[in-house]
Amino acid sequence: MADSASDNNPTVECAENGPYIVKSCDRLTDAAGGAIATKSLMALCRCGASANKPFCDGTHAKIGFSGERLSDASNDRRDPYVGKALTIHDNRAACAHAGVCTDTLASVWRMGEEPWIDPDGAAAEAIIEVIRACPSGALSYSIDGEAAAAPQESPAIRVSKDGPYHVTGGVGLADAPWAEGVSRDHYALCRCGASKNKPFCDGSHWDIGFKDGGG
Repeated sequence: MADSASDNNPTVECAENGPYIVKSCDRLTDAAGGAIATKSLMALCRCGASANKPFCDGTHAKIGFSGERLSDASNDRRDPYVGKALTIHDNRAACAHAGVCTDTLASVWRMGEEPWIDPDGAAAEAIIEVIRACPSGALSYSIDGEAAAAPQESPAIRVSKDGPYHVTGGVGLADAPWAEGVSRDHYALCRCGASKNKPFCDGSHWDIGFKDGGG
């Protein structure tokens, strides 16, 4: 069943082997932040092959797109990394491999090292800023055992350049296989059609060289 929401609350539903059905979300932008005209009910492509991206044009039916989730979720666990000022929580099963953490704070998110996260590797304020920028919601933090509240944002969907839909502001997602402890306030939805963790992005757009032709 879908998450409880009134008819006026923005929601996303995954049509079986078809597009994302978006209801009541009036903020849709391109990768540069430019507004894309919206309707109260929209169908956004998730097979990656529409000629009218980001909108669905029915190509999913022609190419036999499958919305099946193929990942086995064997690594679905929320690991805590306890520091002096805060605890960083990370669930690898939800990661979209956007690289925001490793590219921005390599002193905290340390590729090739164990443990790979050092919660004391930078100032708490800088760590929090990076965690809030994590598009997948795989990263979160707590202070003194209290989970951080989600920032107050208006519901929005951004069409990233050659990558997923970045959904923010608490847009509801129906029938989602949520990973343990991940944010439901912001998340990244696959739109290349290749993710094994559908409907969520798992970084497969990099592997297949997905191009959307957008700005």
